[in-house]
Amino acid sequence: MTSAMDDPTLERHFKGHRDTITSVDFNCNMKQIATGSMDSCLMIWNMKPQMRAYRFVGHKDAVTSVQFSPSGHLVASASRDKTVRLWVPSVKGESTVFRAHTGTVRSVSFSGDGQTLVTASDDKTLKVWTVHRQKFLFSLNQHINWVRCARFSPDGRLIVSASDDKTVKIWDKNSQECIHSFYDHGGYVNYADFHPSGTCIAAASTDNTVKVWDIRTNRLLQHYQVHSGVVNSLSFHPSGNFLITASNDSTMKILDLVEGRLLYTLHGHQGPATCVAFSRTGEYFASGGSDEQVMVWKTNFKTTDYGEVLRLQQTAACIDLGGGAAVPGDSRNPLLPRQVSSDSELCDGQGRGLCTEVRSRSGSLTRSLSSRPSQTQTPRAPSARPSSAQQTRTQPQTQPQTQNQPQPQTQTQTQPQPQTHAQREGMVPAALASTLEHIVAQLDVLTQTVAILEQRLTLTEDKLKECIDNQHQINLQLHRREPDLQPRD
Repeated sequence: MTSAMDDPTLERHFKGHRDTITSVDFNCNMKQIATGSMDSCLMIWNMKPQMRAYRFVGHKDAVTSVQFSPSGHLVASASRDKTVRLWVPSVKGESTVFRAHTGTVRSVSFSGDGQTLVTASDDKTLKVWTVHRQKFLFSLNQHINWVRCARFSPDGRLIVSASDDKTVKIWDKNSQECIHSFYDHGGYVNYADFHPSGTCIAAASTDNTVKVWDIRTNRLLQHYQVHSGVVNSLSFHPSGNFLITASNDSTMKILDLVEGRLLYTLHGHQGPATCVAFSRTGEYFASGGSDEQVMVWKTNFKTTDYGEVLRLQQTAACIDLGGGAAVPGDSRNPLLPRQVSSDSELCDGQGRGLCTEVRSRSGSLTRSLSSRPSQTQTPRAPSARPSSAQQTRTQPQTQPQTQNQPQPQTQTQTQPQPQTHAQREGMVPAALASTLEHIVAQLDVLTQTVAILEQRLTLTEDKLKECIDNQHQINLQLHRREPDLQPRD
């Protein structure tokens, strides 16, 4: 399978809401986009330029979350008025309403089969409902602060939730038990969702980071520090190879999960970018912001066959994506332990910054290149390399590349990693494997520590140089003033 990538392009923008956009979602038929806003309205935007948008009024307070059902025949909306509404996305705007929680409903989401809803609320609970007649099924109660987001896994068996108690929790829908809690974030967790394979989750936080975990091993796979502000929302590309994030720093970031690096920084919103979502096919993504605008972008990831990618993701569901083993026929191992920092512009082998930025100004897009050298870049852990053959995508010349692994500008075939006889026969002792994994983790920590120390040393040197320059200027000024200070006869 081959793929190529062009820069994302801004296709359309919609203006009609009268306050911050809180949520955005695509209909599966790609003909409509639903948005919610602090202005208490739900709007349905038609992709055909000649068709008017629908404004649905019914909620008595801010609309916090919207989502199309898998079939596209319904739109669910959650609100600060403590209710959930199910709308028919037609010109009539008919809806049914039910009181879902005793506090603001922050999130509403359909299961993959469209039969159930999960809601999350400031009353610290998650609740699961039937879509037909909105019958309450059960409540999940272990969070100790507001619950910002809840999503079903692709197979509908698990639920992920994100909370202001700084945790991300995984729930078993059948047993109604919390099966694991992740405590890695240092701030409130605004958003969480499942990787399309169902084996991993990603979460966005007020600590300005995005983290990705393997939910089978409960292991942190990737840690992105690419934003300078709160991260409000994220969305996986349906191939599972890319993740897009939206932040209070006014930008969206597209992350390459295969390589563990930042690909694009997109500018368009004047003020915080509050929500973002890929379309069901991945051909487009939409973003909303505090500037009341909804922007629709063409992804331009020219993957030949998304269906094949999704099949490979499902095939790989039985392996540890971070461990370096690959099943036969799995040509991609999408998530490897990596950390990307906003302090580093990802560079080529000569340290030249090649971070591509896409900017939107009055509907136009420009690209700018950064010349700032890389300061911190974590190398790929040696034990985490996939052993199966991988294909390197054809990249645009301004594509960011990792410092330690400069990549050719044309498509190449990477040779399989050599294996020892014991590895081929599956005879590596578990204790040895665990020890090696621990050593690699410690090396990662040391690498980060050295990078931080180097950064601090650079800052100290800059400050010292500034102090010396200031002292030199003061001495020059005093020298010039000496004749004026001599006593007159």
